[in-house]
Amino acid sequence: MQPRLKTQYRETVLPHLHKEFNYGNVMEVPKLQKIVVNTCLKEAITNMKILDSAAEELGLITGQKPIITRARNSIANFKLREGMPLGAKVTLRSTMMWEFLDRLISVATPRIRDFRGLNPNGFDGRGNYSMGLTEQIVFPEIEYDKVQRITGMNITFVTTAKTDEEGHALLKALGLPFADKK
Repeated sequence: MQPRLKTQYRETVLPHLHKEFNYGNVMEVPKLQKIVVNTCLKEAITNMKILDSAAEELGLITGQKPIITRARNSIANFKLREGMPLGAKVTLRSTMMWEFLDRLISVATPRIRDFRGLNPNGFDGRGNYSMGLTEQIVFPEIEYDKVQRITGMNITFVTTAKTDEEGHALLKALGLPFADKK
């Protein structure tokens, strides 16, 4: 069975963007390549159990086993040595990516406190968008009673769009609730 958002992309978003940007070929229409979900904890330097629980929660949210990220270089002031585990990340592609995006749009973002839309300034100049969440408990997979510590996460949407305008149009058509530009 094909994910709901992937079907919506093929049936409505693709023709809409093809017409809006006047592409010569259907293959020029931007598409979502991958979603990277990343969390980093400075407390992991002193307490590895916090990192283990955060990685486990990230795995529950995404449905995929996270990779532990390590420090690239040593910083003496932070008592950080090169190679120490600091965070966890998951790269989602294909079906898992579409399922995660669907849950993010329809379930998680409505549960964010004081939510007024996603910041439209999170684009990198090449059509990729990054956003941050301050709490992992907005996802229904996380049981509030079992959470040891509230952790945030960064979510990056990597697209094939060449400009921010194309990337914004793609993600807005998929259903990401952007706030109005000021």
